[in-house]
Amino acid sequence: MSISERDFNAVAAANPKKKPREAPFSLRLSFEEKALLRAAANGVPLGAYIKAKLFDEPLEKVRRRNTNPVKDHEALGRVLGALGKSRLSQNLNQIARAANMGSLPVSPELEDELRQACADVETLRKELLRALGSLSEGGPS
Repeated sequence: MSISERDFNAVAAANPKKKPREAPFSLRLSFEEKALLRAAANGVPLGAYIKAKLFDEPLEKVRRRNTNPVKDHEALGRVLGALGKSRLSQNLNQIARAANMGSLPVSPELEDELRQACADVETLRKELLRALGSLSEGGPS
């Protein structure tokens, strides 16, 4: 069967799953109008915002990634380097496994090491938050 003998339109029309889409609608705005629209949309995609406003539909909650830039790249590098050098996740996993099996002997030395590990994790957390700009120098910890 040659290509000219095939009726692609008939095959496409016979497929009930595929609905033909309308042609996109275009709207021309000035730079100022588009800026106002973006500000009003507050992070919601413009098409969704316009449709919601036009048809009185509720706006869906938009999940956004954190768009704040890294405040201190050097501090972030230090924290990520420290995390990379440490075997923190492996060690915590081994401790959790031993605790779950009931084979974790708790000695004063182990208690001191666990307290130090918790302090180290807290220090890394604070450094990471500071590097990302989420923790002010005098702010809450």
